[in-house]
Amino acid sequence: HPQVTKVYYPGLPDHPQRELALRQMSGFGAMISFELGSFDNAKALLARVRVCSLGESLGGVETLISHPATMTHASVPEEERNRLGITMGLVRISVGIEDLEDLIADLSGALEAVG
Repeated sequence: HPQVTKVYYPGLPDHPQRELALRQMSGFGAMISFELGSFDNAKALLARVRVCSLGESLGGVETLISHPATMTHASVPEEERNRLGITMGLVRISVGIEDLEDLIADLSGALEAVG
């Protein structure tokens, strides 16, 4: 989607740790992170998703979405978060068992509110 400026997923050919993932994993998993460029953009997306549920813990069967900078990593100083790539525009999704087309439609619709 044009609003997404970067995607973090070891299954992508250009991911810097793809080879490590290939050696250690039998598949690439269902965790995807992407950059939207700002906190306002991330908030706009999070406010619009309907199939994805907001969740700090990403261990369910349902698709969960989180904003690491204000949730799981809120106690990490901003400078350190930025060094680690955990920016205010970063959104993380743990993909669940919902219908793929429903998830795509949900995220596409929500991304239309970004920017």
